[in-house]
Amino acid sequence: MTIDLTRPRGRSGGRATRRALRSAHDITMLPGLTRKLPLCEIMSGAQVERIDAASMDILETVGVQFRDPVALEDWKRAGARVEGELVYLDRGLVRELIATIPETFTYHARDPQKNVRLGGPHSIFVPMTGAPYLRDLDDVRRNPTLADLAMFHKLSHMMPALHSSAHHIVEPYDHPISQRHLRITYSSMKHSDKTFMGMTTSAKNAEDVLDMCAILFGAEFMETHPVTTGNCNGNSPLVWDETMLGAMRAFCRRNQPVLCSPFVLGGANTPASVPATVAQLNAEALSALAYTQVIRKGCPAIYGHYLSTVSMKSGAPMAGTPEISLMNFMIGQMARFYGVPWRTSNTLGGAKTFDAQAGYESATTLSAVMHAGANYIWHSAGWNEAGMHCSVAKFVVDAEQCAMAYRMAEGPKWDDFDEALAAVPDIGPGGHYLGHPHTQDNFQTAFFMPELFDNNAIGQWQAEGSTEITERALGYARKLLAAYEEPKLDAGVNDALLDYIARREREIPAADALNQDY
Repeated sequence: MTIDLTRPRGRSGGRATRRALRSAHDITMLPGLTRKLPLCEIMSGAQVERIDAASMDILETVGVQFRDPVALEDWKRAGARVEGELVYLDRGLVRELIATIPETFTYHARDPQKNVRLGGPHSIFVPMTGAPYLRDLDDVRRNPTLADLAMFHKLSHMMPALHSSAHHIVEPYDHPISQRHLRITYSSMKHSDKTFMGMTTSAKNAEDVLDMCAILFGAEFMETHPVTTGNCNGNSPLVWDETMLGAMRAFCRRNQPVLCSPFVLGGANTPASVPATVAQLNAEALSALAYTQVIRKGCPAIYGHYLSTVSMKSGAPMAGTPEISLMNFMIGQMARFYGVPWRTSNTLGGAKTFDAQAGYESATTLSAVMHAGANYIWHSAGWNEAGMHCSVAKFVVDAEQCAMAYRMAEGPKWDDFDEALAAVPDIGPGGHYLGHPHTQDNFQTAFFMPELFDNNAIGQWQAEGSTEITERALGYARKLLAAYEEPKLDAGVNDALLDYIARREREIPAADALNQDY
């Protein structure tokens, strides 16, 4: 059970009542997080300006390659210098464009009670996406299906600290790649009424997703209300390709936010230096953020990135390293310097199973992103094996860790300080507070009680079967799924979505059944 931190509870009616409360699954979504922790800002003002100046020098003198004829014409009209596919961006033009990005905005969910604010002190947790494999309810690593994707969307719906159902948490291999985005989007919409992400695997796929969003929310509503998120990855160093830029245009034209995300493998596609890596990443992100405003001035956009460092022994990407934390702190400062919301990645693991390595890597990253002040906290549940699989066990434990981080980031609660302090003279020296009325009234909410960690004495743990975290988490996931209740779509909307999918699946070639791109 994840405790609902927003719902006050009255005094317990006795041991049976307390046991019933402990065994209930409270799936009430926590409101979007408003952070009250001090920010960890490791750069001085002069160092922030040094990174900014270095990034602007890169944009002006090295340039960014936009491998897309439409984007090149857009940049020419905007006043940039374009030579072939290289775009040279004047720092004054970049500053003018990014100044029109909203600092904060609200995501609108199918259930308006689950709308969430983003930017400034406002943050949300979003599950991982893109895993080509899963570790399932039996902890078996295998190819995922649409049913597996639905399972993760149901778990996302039921985990209080997750504010989104994302999109393709795992790749559904039992459906053609060319048509997959339609079924993924429908699954996100059907199995959860939280906000969700939209596929950006091509410009046309992005347009399909947005057409489906228009069926769900209304096209006019989308003109003034963000309802989904696209992710556009850059090809570091300093390249944006036609696929991502086409998808970016589809989202921005409908006033829907995109994550402008350079894909950093520190030491491989960036310099082997933390500050220089941040300077390059910052230039790449700024070039894309500026382009969103060329497409549609004032549309929401998010300073994004994917951060990993590369092992110089093997070339493999690493998670949870000190440099990743340092870069998150620095990127947070840069995003605030420009006044734009920013995205990071969370609870990343490189381990092959849900072991101590996965836990340490994930906890290190989670702590850093909370203190860095990240807004869109993506890959917050399930990521392991460098993103190659999503683990059901890790998914639910990560989500509970996010709930714990949420509680920490709220800061101390002072509303009952005087009442609690009055218990001290009642008890006096040498006593205990377990039976005091204040404790009885507040034991459910005073301290976070993890459901998935075992804090019992070893004798009790052994008597209950010596169950370790993976087995405990899988059992918990099965209980959640058994209790899942679908948040039903409006019947007319559901029919319209299915009709749209059927029409597009007739129009889109299946591309050799299951394994070719469209």
